[in-house]
Amino acid sequence: MGNSLRFMIRWLSYPAIFGGTVAWMIWLLYTGIPYWPSTPIIAALGILLVALLERVQPFRGDWLEDHHDSLTDIIHMVVNLSVIQFTATVLARLGDWVPAEIRVFPTELPLWAQLVIVAAVLDLSLYAMHRISHHVPWLWRLHEPHHSAERLYWMNGERRHPLHAAIMAGPGLLVLFALGTPSALVATWFGILTVHLAFQHSNLDYSLGWLRRIIGVAETHRWHHKRDFEDAQVNFGKFLLVWDLLLGTFNDSASKPGSAEVGLRDRDYPTGYVGQLVEPFRSP
Repeated sequence: MGNSLRFMIRWLSYPAIFGGTVAWMIWLLYTGIPYWPSTPIIAALGILLVALLERVQPFRGDWLEDHHDSLTDIIHMVVNLSVIQFTATVLARLGDWVPAEIRVFPTELPLWAQLVIVAAVLDLSLYAMHRISHHVPWLWRLHEPHHSAERLYWMNGERRHPLHAAIMAGPGLLVLFALGTPSALVATWFGILTVHLAFQHSNLDYSLGWLRRIIGVAETHRWHHKRDFEDAQVNFGKFLLVWDLLLGTFNDSASKPGSAEVGLRDRDYPTGYVGQLVEPFRSP
C-alpha cells in the first residue's frame, strides 16, 4: 500500500466518514425526513466503511483474527442496536407528549444548537454512569462484558449488557424527556453516536492529532480497555473527553500504542452471548 493512501486513511478516515454521516443525518433532521429507516441506514454505511478500512490499515494485525468472539459480538450488536432503535422511536417520543406550555427545552434555537444540547446532556450522563460503573461492584459486573473483549475492533462499541446500556443512557434520557425534547433530536444523536462508537473501538490505524484530547477516539480509548484494571480508570467519555479533562480522568495514550493489551484479568470470563448475559447475576 502506498504511503499516500496510508496517509489519507490515517488522517482523513474519521473526518470524511464520521463527518459525512453526521452532515447527512443533520440534513435529514432539517428536511423533516423521518428518522426511520434513513438514519439507521446511513449509520450502517458508516460502520461498514470502518470495518472495511480495518482490513486495509489495521492498528494491530492480530486483532483482525477471530478471538472466538465474532458471533458473540454480532449478537451483541444486533440486540443493542435494536434497543437503540426502540429507545429512539418509542421511548424518546415521550418528550413529544409533554404539553407545550410546560416544555423547557429551547426549541426556538436553530436545530444544530438544539442537537448540541442533546449531545451534551447525553454525553455527560454517559460519562457519569460509565465512571460510576467502574466503582460500584454490581454495576461493574454488568459492565464487564464490554471489557471482556480480548481485542478491539469495529463491533466492540456495541458489546454491552442490554441492562447496563439502559442504565447508562437512562439519566440523560429522563432529563431530556422532562424538558420536552423533540424525539427527532434524540434519535439523530443516537445515530451519530453509533458511528462514533465504531471508530472509538476500531482496529483502524487513524489519528485526529491534537483533537484526540477533545474527542474520544481509538487513540485514547484503547487505554481505557487495558487489562490492568488500575490503568483503565481513565478516558470514560463516550464522545467528548471534556468531562475527563475537567474531572481529572484524562490520559493520553497515543505515545504508547504498543502497550494496548486489553481484556479482563479473569481469562475464564464467558465468551458466549448467553454466558455474558447471565454472568453478572452469578455469585461473585
